[in-house]
Amino acid sequence: MTKSSFKKAFKDSLPIMAGYLALGMGFGVLLQSKGYSFWWAIFMSITMFAGSGQYAGADFMASGASLLTTAFMTLIINCRHFFYGVSLLDKYRGTGIVKPYLIFGLTDETYSITATTTLEDGIDPKKYYFFLTALNHSYWITGCTLGAVLGMFLPFSSEGVDFAMTALFIVIMTEQWLSSENHLPAILGASTTVLCLVIFGAEYFIVPSLCLISAEMVIFRKRLDKTTDEVDNNE
Repeated sequence: MTKSSFKKAFKDSLPIMAGYLALGMGFGVLLQSKGYSFWWAIFMSITMFAGSGQYAGADFMASGASLLTTAFMTLIINCRHFFYGVSLLDKYRGTGIVKPYLIFGLTDETYSITATTTLEDGIDPKKYYFFLTALNHSYWITGCTLGAVLGMFLPFSSEGVDFAMTALFIVIMTEQWLSSENHLPAILGASTTVLCLVIFGAEYFIVPSLCLISAEMVIFRKRLDKTTDEVDNNE
């Protein structure tokens, strides 16, 4: 069962491996270009494991931002993980000693797979979730380290590297839009985000939009479940 759980997790993680190696290398290059050695890339990728948070962290470190500013901005950038976690309470229930690591290692990409994958008989959910998280973490550490090491010896321009995470989010959304017949959640999320952007501005729209989207998911949950069931029946 352990072997089959690992095999399933590894297969599902392959698309993330490609993305994390490339994005991790981008972070390593960016960090090295700001004067930090590859040891910082290893340390940050092991202890933080937050793509957008690490990219922002590199700028905070280079600019000498205060601890309070850094902590607040990190909370704002990564507060979406709170909403991810709420939706995975049932799936992570009973995971025991590995639950803290699963919580720590919950990224956008890991969530995307965990929330949409149906496990076949013979796959231990606890082991699958652990292997998936650990594999994705190892890809990120490897990518960050390689990027920082290469940045020491090869000339790279870091211009535009910090857009990599935005590009990844766009790819994930596009892939899920194409693979799903029920587009109502995506439409609600996009329209709510645009509305909050107009009302609150680019600096403050993230938290209000996340709160409103969560409220919409609760309010329209029955309708969303009904729509999904109808799509599945039609298939």
